[in-house]
Amino acid sequence: MKYKMILVLVLFGLCFYSFNIGYSETAKLIFNTQDFAPFSYNVGNTVSGPGADIIRSVCNEMNIKCKFNLLPWRRSQKEVEMGLAHALFVIGWNKKRAEWLNFSHPIINTEYGFFVRNDNPMVYKNPIDVKDYKVGVYGPSNTSRSLEKVKNIIKDLVIDLKSNDETGFKKLSVGRVNAAYSNRDVGFSLIAKLNLKNIRYAGPNEKLNYYIGFSKKHVERELVDLFNNSFKKLHQKGVINQILSNYKMYPSELK
Repeated sequence: MKYKMILVLVLFGLCFYSFNIGYSETAKLIFNTQDFAPFSYNVGNTVSGPGADIIRSVCNEMNIKCKFNLLPWRRSQKEVEMGLAHALFVIGWNKKRAEWLNFSHPIINTEYGFFVRNDNPMVYKNPIDVKDYKVGVYGPSNTSRSLEKVKNIIKDLVIDLKSNDETGFKKLSVGRVNAAYSNRDVGFSLIAKLNLKNIRYAGPNEKLNYYIGFSKKHVERELVDLFNNSFKKLHQKGVINQILSNYKMYPSELK
């Protein structure tokens, strides 16, 4: 009986060792994203930005291969649903996504807020500050759903929903809306890209975290856990903070 128990423990150890080595030698994760500057974008043929930099660092820590695709958002999601890719980044959490995605630890801390023209002195503190405003926003999206929460408080607010981020900022610049609602960092990136000199940030409305979402159907939970553990190790070493500081962004707190 004693020798049988030893044999079982040895076999278990070998299986555990093979499990981890197998991932290191054979695992390849494909990450899909969209053109979502300053979080993800192409430089030449290379997917770049803080999300890709973080993922590359984690994959190196795990000693696995990773590949990136920058695609239209609907196609990015569809490929992950079909198993042609394994994960989406960077994304906000919502209940519908959580039904089919396992989420990473939060990787980037950011916020949603209001942008106005320079000739508007408003500093956003409370929903009452945008009473009677017409506000441009990209959607349907987590961003537009956040703005809908404001409208639930202030009924006298008109949401001007558009299928891209740029339209709201262009309309704001020429006075066709009173404000644009956006991720803060995305807004600053658009202002620079479109060379809009007459727009400023009026203040935050909602803090949020961005994540990586792994397909529940096509990625084993054990591999997601290994990814998360490796991310946590790099976070504790200050590597994630260093990556994000290069983009003037901030890491999320680990719970």
